[in-house]
Amino acid sequence: MSQKKVLITGAAGFLGSHLCDRFIRDGYFVIGMDNFITGDPKNIAHLASNSSFLFIQHDVTNFVNIEGDLDYILHFASPASPIDYLKIPIQTLKVGSIGTHNLLGLAKAKEARLLIASTSEVYGDPLVHPQTEDYYGNVNTIGPRGVYDEAKRFQESITMAYHRFHGLETRIVRIFNTYGPRMRLNDGRVIPAFMGQALRGEDLTVFGAGIQTRSFCYVTDQVEGIYRLLLSDYANPVNIGNPHEITIKEFAEEIISLTGTTQKVIYKDLPVDDPMQRQPDITLAKKLLDWEPKVGRAEGMKKTFDYFKNLTAAELYKSEHKDFSNYNKE
Repeated sequence: MSQKKVLITGAAGFLGSHLCDRFIRDGYFVIGMDNFITGDPKNIAHLASNSSFLFIQHDVTNFVNIEGDLDYILHFASPASPIDYLKIPIQTLKVGSIGTHNLLGLAKAKEARLLIASTSEVYGDPLVHPQTEDYYGNVNTIGPRGVYDEAKRFQESITMAYHRFHGLETRIVRIFNTYGPRMRLNDGRVIPAFMGQALRGEDLTVFGAGIQTRSFCYVTDQVEGIYRLLLSDYANPVNIGNPHEITIKEFAEEIISLTGTTQKVIYKDLPVDDPMQRQPDITLAKKLLDWEPKVGRAEGMKKTFDYFKNLTAAELYKSEHKDFSNYNKE
């Protein structure tokens, strides 16, 4: 049998690079695509000489063409950090809309199955807890976070339109907070933020009173759920995340214990539209995919902390990781 071929957009990102590893490990030929606006070349540097990997530097908001056959497309190109998508709001909206449209067209032309990376952010600041896939969400369309939330909600809508109108094979994964090696240290998300502060000897910053909750899924568990969903026969959205919930204040205390540091927790104002509760209901994933997380938070956090401990001093103390000046034209 010929080697199956998969295109992964956002391949140099945190999740995208782990997906490249998984599909190569399982015998696929992987075409990685990224424009490096938020992705990092070092995340896929280890694949450069792999005969089952081809990298194409390209912006998916421009026309996308791949020579030859294509079996699967995984669309993971998008800023995912609040710091990033607030700095590049137009690009965030475009990659979720125009970029998705381009990849749907490619999937249709190649008769390929397309999986899109949606997010728990489609639920906004939820009024239903935990969040099930049939909950429509509570999203501020014109708030600062709306550029990401609405890009992903539109992405789901146009994907389902292609599925219903063209009969295209599509899959939608709603990703809840995921962590692990290759996360950017200062991207604004709570795990790298806390670990970076701990390693630098800074106090840990909690926004609001710290009573907001999150649940954290280790990257290998997330990749396994995505992999199983792609190969399933289910077209509607599926939550993939870890349902074990914790308050941010409790989590900060866990990080201090893990790192063996002595810093205190300090409190700042809560950002606009920051959700107070975020916990997936994974009943559907358990039933449909026979999937649930295997890596506990203590184990996953230790692996992640070991990764951050090995960063260079220059990486650890670099306050601004991404310069978007070339993308934001007056």
